[in-house]
Amino acid sequence: MHRRRFLAAAAITATTGGLARPALSQTPSQAGGQAGSRVLKFVPQANLANPDPVWTTATVAANHAYMVWDQLWAFDESLTPRLQMLAGATTSDDKLTWRLALRDGLLFHDGEPVRAADCIASLARWMKRDGMGQRIAAQLNEMRAVSDRGFEILLKKPFPLLPMALANNCHMMPARIAATDAFQQITEYIGSGPFRFLRDEWVSGARAAYARHDRYVPRSDPPSNMAGAKLVNVDRVEWIVMPDPATAAAALQTGEIDWLERPLADLLPMLRRTREVAVDDNDLLGELGIVRFNHRQPPFNAMKLRQAVLAIASQKDYLAAVMGPDSPYTTQPVGIWTPGTPLANDAGMERITGKRDLAAARKLVAESGYNGERLVLMAPTDFPTLNALAQVTRALCDRLGLNVEYVATDWGSLIQRRASREPVDKGGWSIFCTSGGGFTSSNPAVYTALWGSGPKAWFGWYNSPAMEALRDAWYDAPDLASQQRLGREMQLLAFEEVPFVPTGMWRSPLARRSSVTGILRAARPLFWNLRKG
Repeated sequence: MHRRRFLAAAAITATTGGLARPALSQTPSQAGGQAGSRVLKFVPQANLANPDPVWTTATVAANHAYMVWDQLWAFDESLTPRLQMLAGATTSDDKLTWRLALRDGLLFHDGEPVRAADCIASLARWMKRDGMGQRIAAQLNEMRAVSDRGFEILLKKPFPLLPMALANNCHMMPARIAATDAFQQITEYIGSGPFRFLRDEWVSGARAAYARHDRYVPRSDPPSNMAGAKLVNVDRVEWIVMPDPATAAAALQTGEIDWLERPLADLLPMLRRTREVAVDDNDLLGELGIVRFNHRQPPFNAMKLRQAVLAIASQKDYLAAVMGPDSPYTTQPVGIWTPGTPLANDAGMERITGKRDLAAARKLVAESGYNGERLVLMAPTDFPTLNALAQVTRALCDRLGLNVEYVATDWGSLIQRRASREPVDKGGWSIFCTSGGGFTSSNPAVYTALWGSGPKAWFGWYNSPAMEALRDAWYDAPDLASQQRLGREMQLLAFEEVPFVPTGMWRSPLARRSSVTGILRAARPLFWNLRKG
């Protein structure tokens, strides 16, 4: 808490000239003479290190993707998938054939029309990495174009969740780009979305820039979350990376930036008192934090060691570190599912709410066979919320007597390293903290941290045939009551096997200049509909 008070004081100093700020006056937009009211300057939650939304699951990459690429379906505020690039979608009587028709006027940024062949190639690449995509692929007969604007998906078994699957971070790329191996990063970023990514101006760790796609044809229905009309009212958006929250807040106060995605919680009262600055709670579903283990390597391949961490983890401590004590933006206790969504339940919640028993936890450490082996805890210094989670986790591991090497690094390096399956002495890792939007924790189809498919699972490679059997049953459940019963069983199993430790939920208010209006209430920052006066 002393650190948080220091940052708040530093931001106040910055407004009076006591803290150096980046030379934002030398941005490409101003050098090129762009009108200031048509250029939106935004500080994202983290550095855009990897702009390929298939290769990485980083939230900042998904936020980038929604600007550049469009989707066949998109979620509205009720989390209902609505037609986006599609003019229509029908199914055969036996539900084995989906017939999809693209709407008129869809063009890629290079002027080429979006064709059915592009969508088929994009879906094929996405299916290799996405969990729901892999499930579709397993029961797929074929995908075939019937015209430039129409194609069919032919299945071996009905898959009624197809619209939901394709609305979840599934983006359409030109076929030549989508032909890139799904386990290799693309090097060309051409989409058909409302903004063009200015690849030549992207400097990882510093900035990214986007220009309005002049030939983008929006839908006619009203915008709602990621769905509906995407009306772009600015010429250019610049993402400016500012890892230090006090510096970012100071830049917002002086008007050097227009929108701060995630201001530090302790700085919110000061920002609310600043003329020409507004703080809005536009976060549709909040975020759930987790402590993720490497199940593939010692020492956390031992279930009892993971149980020991859960036994003394305090959601109150985690949320206080992220948002401050008694914040109105936090929710606890939280199980594995997003509060307020259909699968949220109280099964096994004594594992979260019961007494934090250090003696019992140390007994579990001993029973796990742990013998002082070095473990690597990765922490992103340029991602304040996740860095706060990592600091609490470090203290927790110290209390358990674990031999922790605390690796403080940038977020881009962390997401590169977390892909390593090597032991720690060969560049691998043991534990890291992350968070995901509330939708991604709302059901087992999209909850990557819950997938128990071992080598094919999300980073950490949780291996649980029992969890996979429950997920299979959820897909085939005939009604919501059956799904909810399975959701309780999955939560109980997660508290036993501990694929991760849930750290609670928080909503992230945004801070903006009052001249920026019309920001949509959504599950991520969206750059259409808004205006800069």
